[in-house]
Amino acid sequence: MLAPADSVMRAAGSVRGLAWLRALAVVAVLASFFYGLDRAPLFDLDEGAFSEATREMLARGDLVSPYLNGEPRFDKPAFIHWLQAASASVFGFTEFGLRLPSAVCGALWALITYLFVRKLRSEREALYAATVTATALLVTIIGKAATADALLNLLIAATMFSCYLYFKLHERKYLYWTFAAAGLGFLAKGPVAVAIPLAVSFFYCAVRRDLGSWFKAVFNPAGILLFLVIALPWYAAQYAKQGDAFIQGFFFKHNVGRFANAMEGHRGGLWYYVPVVLLGTLPYTSVLLKAVRSLLRRPYDDYRLFCALWFGLVFVLFSLSATKLPHYLLYGSSGLFALMAINIESLQSRFWSLLPAAIWVACLLAAPTLVTLTLPTVARGYTRDVLSAASTEFGTNYYLAFGVVALFTLYFILEKRIAIAVKLLCLGVALCLATTTALVPVLGKAQQEPVKQAALLTREKDLQVVMWGINMPSFNLYSERVTERREPRPGDVVVTKSERLPQLKRYETLYQKDGIALVRVIEKRDGD
Repeated sequence: MLAPADSVMRAAGSVRGLAWLRALAVVAVLASFFYGLDRAPLFDLDEGAFSEATREMLARGDLVSPYLNGEPRFDKPAFIHWLQAASASVFGFTEFGLRLPSAVCGALWALITYLFVRKLRSEREALYAATVTATALLVTIIGKAATADALLNLLIAATMFSCYLYFKLHERKYLYWTFAAAGLGFLAKGPVAVAIPLAVSFFYCAVRRDLGSWFKAVFNPAGILLFLVIALPWYAAQYAKQGDAFIQGFFFKHNVGRFANAMEGHRGGLWYYVPVVLLGTLPYTSVLLKAVRSLLRRPYDDYRLFCALWFGLVFVLFSLSATKLPHYLLYGSSGLFALMAINIESLQSRFWSLLPAAIWVACLLAAPTLVTLTLPTVARGYTRDVLSAASTEFGTNYYLAFGVVALFTLYFILEKRIAIAVKLLCLGVALCLATTTALVPVLGKAQQEPVKQAALLTREKDLQVVMWGINMPSFNLYSERVTERREPRPGDVVVTKSERLPQLKRYETLYQKDGIALVRVIEKRDGD
């Protein structure tokens, strides 16, 4: 006789089975987005830059124009900074306070995915989609970061879901929701939040030979007015303050420029996103492959067509873009996760279904050894210092966390009664918890803790510091001051990489650890 939990796993569509899946989805959301918000310092560059821009916004008393290190920052609009400022006003400029808005947005992202899939498919499939959304590896890493990504993905998903519901159900409220979500997305990121829904909906209507509906929806006067009421005021205010520099910096450099030219070294080949999607969907890579095969073999209904176009166009668009970053793929991930939810119950082989997760856990368990073996081959410098620090941080907690996940994975491969779909969802939650508990703190202590401690010492001693040969905006945040970036002069207090210290003839060390140094310059070498 099956135990209660096992019967639930076998009959996930039953009342008891759905209750178990609901509980698992809730745990997934809490584990991925809210657990461990403060287990690591803010990571540079992105978390540090967003958070420092928010601090400077409040310090300047200017809620329109983001500044970073005293200079206008045209990378993103102000929406995420407003959310971070509101949270920091309550919880302070802490890791928890600055990451909380993203955590809330991530949770809402999973929620609206659940509501969308439930409305059009079934609650069981909706719970699968929501849990995969919360615990896929790339979401686990990005979902609660103190950046605009969780907010943007929430709003792109809301725009796309509303758009499909409008074309499917022909209810005008969904059209207005589409314009409203797109307006908020335009405030979160800019043109990409509008370009993706426009492109996907165009091709969807074109394939269905219904472009008349597309033109009628896109040029709806009330919808356009709603979009402008939401998005236009900030853009107008920002242009009034910054003038043409805003147009050039935001629209041309950080939007058009990112597509045409690789920015900040973020480049990659045409197939860059193939490994990204295979790794980013862990531990559900087998479900991804199943979903792709099913699209190749079966005719599309409207739902599959829309979701496939959504992910496919994002994949192709950013594969052609000169600037490539892994999280760009998340803009189309909700469509992919919806397709994966359709296919997750059709997996038959326990071994092949769970093999990607097993390989990933084995790699994580081998990581400390690989880092130690790699160290002698790394030239002396900052990278070596960080890797050396990381090698000392792997400890009992790390091996225990991923060892437990490895045992669960092995058990699930051998066990025959629990449904494969539920095994994968449980592994997703377990990997999410282990990553936040054991891996993120190792990375945080190795790369960011020295920066944080140097900044806190700066704040404690009320030092005016020069940043030299390093770009870590989190230092400004933790020290609560703008830091001039330039060549040091005698008498300056300098934060820099330890590898640069030989360029100074005499200096007083105030703090030095794991590649980061805070020193007072006494004398520079001749010619420097």
